Amino acid sequence: MSQEVVTTRAKLAILAAGALTFIGILTETSLTVAFPALITELGKPLSTIQWLTSGYLLTVTFVMSMASFLVQRFRARTLFVFAALACTIGTLVCALAPSFTPLLLGRLLQAVATGISTPLMFHIVFETIPLHKLGTYVGIASMVTSFAPALGPTYGGILTHAMSWRMIFWFILPVVLASLALGIVAIRLPLRRLDKRFDLYGFITLCVLMYSLIEVCDRLGNAKASDYRLWAFVLTAVLCLALFIWHMVHGKQRILDFRLLARPILGLRATNFFLLQFTNIGMSFLIPIFVQNAMHMDALSAGLIVLPGSLVGSLVSPIAGKIYDRKGATLPLVVGNASMLIGALLLWYFTHSLTAVSLMCLYVFVRFGFNFSFGNTMSDAAKHVQAHEKGDINALFNTLQQFAGSLGTAALSAVITHAQIVNPDATSAVRDGGQSDFLLLSVLAACGLICALLAARISGKQQEPTLESIEI
Repeated sequence: MSQEVVTTRAKLAILAAGALTFIGILTETSLTVAFPALITELGKPLSTIQWLTSGYLLTVTFVMSMASFLVQRFRARTLFVFAALACTIGTLVCALAPSFTPLLLGRLLQAVATGISTPLMFHIVFETIPLHKLGTYVGIASMVTSFAPALGPTYGGILTHAMSWRMIFWFILPVVLASLALGIVAIRLPLRRLDKRFDLYGFITLCVLMYSLIEVCDRLGNAKASDYRLWAFVLTAVLCLALFIWHMVHGKQRILDFRLLARPILGLRATNFFLLQFTNIGMSFLIPIFVQNAMHMDALSAGLIVLPGSLVGSLVSPIAGKIYDRKGATLPLVVGNASMLIGALLLWYFTHSLTAVSLMCLYVFVRFGFNFSFGNTMSDAAKHVQAHEKGDINALFNTLQQFAGSLGTAALSAVITHAQIVNPDATSAVRDGGQSDFLLLSVLAACGLICALLAARISGKQQEPTLESIEI
């Protein structure tokens, strides 16, 4: 890219894709605070209701795995219009759904929209933003993907408490329509069509693998060792993993180029990125459940408790991007991962004595750490690939991001479900399950910090990429 300034059209295009992405991701966690109401109204247990989030995220993951192929075969505006229309229809179905099944179908339509708009937003950034401003704009784009799920419980809590969970969908409909109109006008990207066939075999294998892993996590909470369905999904996951690895090595077409992760710096960045999002969505799922069922507060309170952390996160992302542009990746990533580790450990240690104020403060600490490192992890990975690989790394990271959220929701839900089976007292069961979840997140945060430190060591031995050596 030869230009050194960011045009108004580019900003509006990013805004349109960002608004649609924000709405899609906002609904990921908005419904979490409404789960108790949905359990009562729809007559389904938590293990079923949680599929409104984990199933949504899993579908987003499936669609995002095709992102690299889609942006090379269809114009950006065409993809955006399709996503906006799918989101509009899905939102209407959810708002009018009389039972669980149509509600889930509406959520899956919204997931298709988010699965297209999220990588499209980053694609627009990578195609239109000069390299010396890339960190700042990726930070802004990452703020959308991190602030939206953090704001979701507040947004959903207020509407569920004051009106109904259905208003979660009615209120976003005008924004979806406005983003559709803006995108039609502003999104103008040249189509760089490559002679690349769709990897149907890899897509099916990857989808079955990810679905099986989610089912294994979901069933671990309430299945016995003799449950043949649990072991069937374990066997399916192992088999699909083996087939997928073989396909990545020997196949001519690849739905996602996981070979990029064989490069040490990219493998560490991707692992760190996955762990950050696992913790992010996991916290957004866990805290509202914990507040309502363990602390016996209402949906509004659950939403307001996470609001300060959401606001801090929205302020930190662009600042962290600017620090990255000036200082490099090591400082923001090490500080961010360390902050998340400390926050998760404190939540684990003080689980049984948490108050609304202490939980709010510790969540602010976690959100600061997440937003300080999340966007910069992807920015740095993008600077370590060639121009023709940027679409692949974008699709790969966005797929890992969504699958991490789906796996995190299913895993943390399974821990709480298991605690409820073991302990007949509902309040203490959720507290015990929540403490186990905080411990799990602490271990994962520690792994993320290790990844950041190892990557810093590798980066120190390599020559930093220069503006002259990289072409977007």
